[in-house]
Amino acid sequence: MIRPIAHIHSPFPGKFGIPRQSGLVKDIESEIIFDPEYRCPDALRGLEGYSHIWIIWEFSEAKRDTWSPTVRPPRLGGNKRMGVFATRSPFRPNPIGLSLAKISEIRLHTEKGPVICVKGADLMDGTPIFDVKPYLPHIESIPDAKGGFSEKAALHSLEVCISDELLEIIPVAQRNALIEILKQDPRPSYQNDPSRIYGFYFADMEIMFRTDGNILTVTDIKL
Repeated sequence: MIRPIAHIHSPFPGKFGIPRQSGLVKDIESEIIFDPEYRCPDALRGLEGYSHIWIIWEFSEAKRDTWSPTVRPPRLGGNKRMGVFATRSPFRPNPIGLSLAKISEIRLHTEKGPVICVKGADLMDGTPIFDVKPYLPHIESIPDAKGGFSEKAALHSLEVCISDELLEIIPVAQRNALIEILKQDPRPSYQNDPSRIYGFYFADMEIMFRTDGNILTVTDIKL
């Protein structure tokens, strides 16, 4: 039986706004906090020698009793079906996710036991984690690998406009991460209404924005 060993603490209380893949927004900071049974510093011995880790986790908000062999990837506009195993859709036979994150710090002795601080993770706050494994660059880095239909979607980026007044509301340490999230276009690809105001929560802020063509304008930030 597989069960969580940890949960992540991230700046995303909800699904909307989370980058569509790990590593797209490198400045997002999160913490992997182990469950009491696994709070043993010895379990992390040697991990300090690695720069990145694979995080194996559960799509806890996407559980279903049934599955479909095809899904509609959002980055293809939500109107074209692809095989589920050719995508990273959360709607899978087993709701398991895989993310690559950079280790920024390992704290072995805290009131919550050992904590792994990471950057670039694409997980919602509270996501259950099944396992953590070191990334092996001499084996797992393949520069000439093909990226399929996802390569075209990776080129999509928006120009972000934020007034100086709203920019001052965002803590300095979180500005770069938030701007990168907005550049990646948090909207579902099938929604393209320039009059619609969208919103999502990030690090105790509610970010309101609208888009017109390739321009994303932040209209309000609520604390």
